[in-house]
Amino acid sequence: MQRFLTVLAIRLPEKIEERLERLAKRTGRTKAYCAKQAIIEHLEDLEDVEIADQRLNKLRTGKTRTVPLSRLVRKYGVDSGQPGTLSSRRVHR
Repeated sequence: MQRFLTVLAIRLPEKIEERLERLAKRTGRTKAYCAKQAIIEHLEDLEDVEIADQRLNKLRTGKTRTVPLSRLVRKYGVDSGQPGTLSSRRVHR
């Protein structure tokens, strides 16, 4: 499978470029890598907000219902932070 990459040229304020340069030096990465990662993270955040807005709209218009927490706890075996349960796990991206 062949992957195609595109180039995106953007103008950054000098202070942002300086921050990017410092971050790249501290992490041993390129500025391009740091910028790409920042864009990816921000896009994921924006997409999450969009999904949340859509679901909230469906809830407000009666097209979906909420699920009681007690049902989720029973279904997934989640308890109050005990080791090995979903509530005790940290989420990492």
